[in-house]
Amino acid sequence: MNTFKKTAISLLFLAALPAFAQNKPVVQFIATGGTIAMKIDPVKNAPVPAISGDDLLATVPDVAKYATIEVNNLSNVPSDYMDPPRWISLTKAVQTALDRSDVSGVIVSHGTDTLEETAYWLDLTVKSNKPIVLIGAQRNASVSDFDGPRNLLNAVRIAVDPQAKDKGAMLAMNNQINAARYVTKTHTANVETFKSGDYGFLGEVYPDRVTFSYTQLRRMHIPIRTDKMPDVEIIAMYGGADGAALRNAVDRGVRGIVVQALGMGNMNVAMLEAVKYAISKNVAVVVSTRVHNGRVMPSYGFQGGGKTSFEAGAVMADDLKPAKARILLMLALQHGISTQKGLQEVFDR
Repeated sequence: MNTFKKTAISLLFLAALPAFAQNKPVVQFIATGGTIAMKIDPVKNAPVPAISGDDLLATVPDVAKYATIEVNNLSNVPSDYMDPPRWISLTKAVQTALDRSDVSGVIVSHGTDTLEETAYWLDLTVKSNKPIVLIGAQRNASVSDFDGPRNLLNAVRIAVDPQAKDKGAMLAMNNQINAARYVTKTHTANVETFKSGDYGFLGEVYPDRVTFSYTQLRRMHIPIRTDKMPDVEIIAMYGGADGAALRNAVDRGVRGIVVQALGMGNMNVAMLEAVKYAISKNVAVVVSTRVHNGRVMPSYGFQGGGKTSFEAGAVMADDLKPAKARILLMLALQHGISTQKGLQEVFDR
């Protein structure tokens, strides 16, 4: 059961603070699980879900200097378990909080494995000019260099900063702020794992203030219209791919496919033929790339080149990588947008 409560931590500081400082902004902290909510299990000798949002908040008493925190323990699962039904539930929780006039922003704690996907999902599905700050941790709560408390404190400072408005969903870890559209996990273990490639950090958190370098302009809002998202698969292109996995997905009844192509959106002939098969069955196909930076474009004209798949009816994912292209395709399909022209307009925004 979800629990909403104002933490009593801030009360510890009220006597010491001047009267004008007692009317602090309200920030809702939604805990969903992940390494940030794990400890070492003595039997398994491995991190497992163990602590709540309240437990994490109790390790950071300094948050009371900046805000009154409400905790919503929405779930406590590894982020590998995140899926469209959980995303829909999270969107509803975030939207409900931000619709309140007394709430300045929302913080979501989450595992790092799918954190970039959840950030982009929220950026697309929540409608508000208030900040949504997502955090995680690369170290669990049992180790001495647990990075969860610092990330939570920084997130609170971001959530109450006036500059954070109209920035959409942001990912804040290791004193760095990244925009949801561009951020990706780049290292399995380092605390400085989230980066935004050629676009750079959206901002940074310093001891004296939060700074922002730019505002992410490529944003859109796509309302959720169903509790069951269309089935969309990601199929990888690689040397020697025969297209069988793509054809199997089509025969299984998926509504859309994202091809993780090569280079600027290229594939071999077998994969191109599989793409044509999907399109002939009215399955939407979006072409992305496994390359970290840059756009896909209908450029190369050899059989399997981006130009040939585009001419066959596929959609170019622009600069969205496969996991985020899948999210955008799901949301577009649930709105009834399924033609190449309609989908391409969505991906070009």
